Amino acid sequence: MIKIAKKIVKYLFWSLVRIVPQLSTIYYTRGTQTPITFRIWFCQKVLGFNRGAYWPVHHSSTVGNWRNVWAGVETCPGYMHGCYIQGIGKIIIGDYTQISCNVGLITSNHDIYDNRKHHKKKGILIGEYCWIGMNVVILPGVVLGDFTVVGAGSIVTKSFPLGHCIIAGNPAKIISMLEKEKCIRHKSTFEYCGYIPKEKFADFAKRNLNF
Repeated sequence: MIKIAKKIVKYLFWSLVRIVPQLSTIYYTRGTQTPITFRIWFCQKVLGFNRGAYWPVHHSSTVGNWRNVWAGVETCPGYMHGCYIQGIGKIIIGDYTQISCNVGLITSNHDIYDNRKHHKKKGILIGEYCWIGMNVVILPGVVLGDFTVVGAGSIVTKSFPLGHCIIAGNPAKIISMLEKEKCIRHKSTFEYCGYIPKEKFADFAKRNLNF
């Protein structure tokens, strides 16, 4: 009897989230790399943690100036806990890039003579199908090409625009190259940029983002 009741509740839940526009992405992103769960949606859209961001963000992460962040399909900086997405300068991240917990994306540093001020901001560009490991810090002006894997705990101080490599260390350097022919450009059945269907994202970006 309990099992039947659970099945009924589950069926009613998925039926509800499928037809309610504000909840539909919970249904359509299930099974993806960054599914929008009801808990994330509730903390963000109801309780107000990082409410402005158009992609799912964990309540313990911080996103500053989300209008300076371009996040591609299934790319959600701050989806994992403890991330700091600075957003003083522009941040562009390509499709299907995965970002682990406690990652810092820094686009401007403090003036060493007056820490009330910031140096001139420099953007960060991260390509498609990258993988940013736990506790990584990416500093201003860095460009990472497609299929760049950044090892846990790395400090990325310079660019690796060609991609298809594994970098690690402090400062990060190339420790291995990837075989391009083995890199898979997979796609999900339903493509969303955060809470927004891919086909509507360009119009949303034009109206709301600083690009």
